[in-house]
Amino acid sequence: MEEIPFAFARRNGLLPLEAGEEQVRVAYRGGVKPSAIAELRRRLQRPLTLERVDNERFESLLREVYERSSGEAAQAMEGIGEDMDLQRVASELAEPQDLMETEDDAPVIRLINALLTEAIKEEASDIHIETFESRLVVRFRVDGVLREVLEPPPGLAPLLISRVKVMARLDIAEKRLPQDGRISLRIAGRPVDVRVSTLPVGQGERVVLRLLDKQAGRLDLTHLGMDSDTLARLQRIIHRPHGILLVTGPTGSGKTTTLYAALAAINDRQRNIMTVEDPIEYYIDGVNQTQINTKIDMTFARGLRAILRQDPDVVMVGEIRDAETMEIGIQASLTGHLVLSTLHTNTAIGAVTRLRDMGIEPFLLASSLIGVMAQRLVRLLCPHCRKPYTASEADLAKLGVKRSGTGEQSTITLYDAVGCEACNHLGFRGRTGIYDVIEIDANLRQMIHDGTGEHELERYARESAPSMSQDGARRVLQGDTTLAEVLRVTQAE
Repeated sequence: MEEIPFAFARRNGLLPLEAGEEQVRVAYRGGVKPSAIAELRRRLQRPLTLERVDNERFESLLREVYERSSGEAAQAMEGIGEDMDLQRVASELAEPQDLMETEDDAPVIRLINALLTEAIKEEASDIHIETFESRLVVRFRVDGVLREVLEPPPGLAPLLISRVKVMARLDIAEKRLPQDGRISLRIAGRPVDVRVSTLPVGQGERVVLRLLDKQAGRLDLTHLGMDSDTLARLQRIIHRPHGILLVTGPTGSGKTTTLYAALAAINDRQRNIMTVEDPIEYYIDGVNQTQINTKIDMTFARGLRAILRQDPDVVMVGEIRDAETMEIGIQASLTGHLVLSTLHTNTAIGAVTRLRDMGIEPFLLASSLIGVMAQRLVRLLCPHCRKPYTASEADLAKLGVKRSGTGEQSTITLYDAVGCEACNHLGFRGRTGIYDVIEIDANLRQMIHDGTGEHELERYARESAPSMSQDGARRVLQGDTTLAEVLRVTQAE
């Protein structure tokens, strides 16, 4: 079996199933050429026992056999280190037609290894493999920005995508429907999970590989970039015995990372902590994690109901998507559970308005909410090449800062991005969060109960906590990021 590449089996309609002492049992579909049978016999060096199956059964067996062997491809990555050069591996590839004729999977596996290794080295969050009319493009998302890293021959697309599908245990024959899978492996000694998503497009299929570095799942709250006052507020909220904390922000703003860090902070092995997620991004030791599956009607609401029958102390719900899930969460918080979840709104206080619009009664919100927070991710300036400059009056106005003193004493230095070898000439390296954490006190609780408008709630909240824009201004003044970067992520606030 190991001697026959997937491409040969698929192309020729011949699939070795079982090797006996004297012969090999082979499934075949109609239309097989005698020359292909002869070639298979030559490769295996044994007599063949042929069993005819229909096309549907052949595809099913093909998936089953090569999905079992996908572990072999993952094992091939165990020894991969950081010395693998992506451009060199790509340049050494044979022509796509030659690869198809030789039926050799090894060069494609080497290319995938090199892509994953380079992505980890550059701390990319995603790899995009995209097929266009006359091009095959590979892009990395680094610090939230996509960058083209490779343009292999377009004929390589079917081989590359098929091999990724095999490794992720996906249906290699299904090219009309989107599919999702997962690969677990070690790269340069680091355990990494790869979430795979395929999508049919006009020119074939595109694939996105989301890299989930398992070490990132062990973040604690002190690594999130909060100032001491903001961190203290969040610590007080998550150490409350019951109530709801909502983390808000757009997709990709780090909400899940914050929730995982919060769970890690309260994971003292004396409480039953349970989650329902879509999907599970990182596994946390000591936390019981459940993944939803809409195909079998395992929704957030259904998963949350089931969890509440498991005697939990703390519940994390990946996302509040509807009023039903929120109402169950409220009832859980009112019966002595701490509930953590996320919501898609632009601001922290905006979560209250959003929940009212979903039909949640103000008195229920007032009695259950203990905290709301909003966050965004900003890129960090490369410390090797950032360039200082004197802030103008317009810059200070955007930051909400006033000059103090006169002359040189009133000069405020900000920094801009330049670019160097250390940051791949991007000017930025890494990301950090900016936050707005609001602790619901007695006055704010009463205002929510009374149906007070969002602007009044916001005005009161600002008396005790800085806004996300103000937190961003702090990072700009510290030289961590640029004014343009903070404005980019907060201008819709």
